[in-house]
Amino acid sequence: MTVSGTRKASFAGGVHPPERKLPAAEAAIQVLPTPEVVRVPLWQHLGAPCEAVVKPRTEVALGDIVGEAKAFVSAPVHASVTGTVARASVATLPNGRHVPVVTIKAADKQPWAGDALWEEIFGGRWPTDGLDQYEPQEIAERARRAGLVGLGGAAFPTHVKLTRNEKKPIDRLLVNGCECEPYLTADHRLMLEAPEPVITGALLARRATGARQVVICVEENKPQAIDSLRSAAQGTGIEIRALKTRYPQGGEKQLVVTVVGKEVPTGGLPLDVGAVVINVGTAAALARAVVRAGPLTHRIVTVSGAGIHQPKNLLAPIGASYRELVDFCGGLATDAVRVVAGGPMMGFTLGSLDVPLTKGTSGVTVLSRDEVRKARQTACVRCGRCIDVCPLRLVPTRLALASRVGDVELAKRYYISACMECGCCAYVCPASIPLVQLIRVGKVMVQNE
Repeated sequence: MTVSGTRKASFAGGVHPPERKLPAAEAAIQVLPTPEVVRVPLWQHLGAPCEAVVKPRTEVALGDIVGEAKAFVSAPVHASVTGTVARASVATLPNGRHVPVVTIKAADKQPWAGDALWEEIFGGRWPTDGLDQYEPQEIAERARRAGLVGLGGAAFPTHVKLTRNEKKPIDRLLVNGCECEPYLTADHRLMLEAPEPVITGALLARRATGARQVVICVEENKPQAIDSLRSAAQGTGIEIRALKTRYPQGGEKQLVVTVVGKEVPTGGLPLDVGAVVINVGTAAALARAVVRAGPLTHRIVTVSGAGIHQPKNLLAPIGASYRELVDFCGGLATDAVRVVAGGPMMGFTLGSLDVPLTKGTSGVTVLSRDEVRKARQTACVRCGRCIDVCPLRLVPTRLALASRVGDVELAKRYYISACMECGCCAYVCPASIPLVQLIRVGKVMVQNE
């Protein structure tokens, strides 16, 4: 579908949950003190897992590869501290996946910490001229070696998106700064505090993909971030576009419909309509990977919610535990009842805080008793609200039913694999049916088949 005329393009469905981004939106990014131990998962991205390339008692430096990617759709992982490799172990990630981890005991002395670490990753001057010295294939390869994945949560290997497909030329590069999930403000603070590497990364991604136009997309509820990016982008030809605040505006397919005016076909990719989408955090990481040869070892994480004493945005090493992030934010409040990896709409409830941080973790949401809706699940009343708000025009009740009864063919017939698990359906369901959880179970059924 191509949207034309003067009417502003938009995506189907969507909801308007309470934003609840304060006070985290006003909290400047702090650097998490180096943990005593990090546990770096070997599978924290879409695609094939990595293979460990270090053994116990091996000395590693910050940035060394500890897990090598053998497949094209994969991404290597790196040591996020300088230290000594400990005995191999397994961790259970928030999505329930059991994965091997490389455990590293941190050395007493680290090459960078505190403000020095921030400066190494995001500080200093970032070029906007002379980037044609980097060939498109070289940019994609540096992204691969640096272990870059989508930092908005999807964790899709970035080099795959940056690799040109001559049969499908790219017209627009969309840099996603919408951050539409309630509570989360990591991207917001990055755009405020370090817009320069975002701009440099966007220019490098344009060079890699051959895109004609670059648009950085930010929801209207972040006016300061919009101003910050516009100032940094002066003279680069990059457009900063303010979009209507609406969940899930930051979804890849929804962003393409809104900005490009075309629908990504079911089962397809933005590439099919001449677009590539990357996150603002991914753009900043790309700038560091290409210009400074720096691998992805840290990411910005929001810790927020009424159940945490001091909401903050933290620059934390991959493999740090959720417990360390929570403790650094003052610990759990007495009325905290649920800790979510990510935001409340798409995140996973944690059964333990001793879970390692991954590249795709954008936030930790700690909900209080008052923030958790307690409603008894009842039978579906066939109101159709879930269908009305689904941004992909699916039928969530049918998908949930197929999952309940184990009907794989029915699940496939209603395109269960197309579901982005945004949570809009569960948010509006008057029967309090756990639609997203059921759909996730159904996806596993399809995969196992």
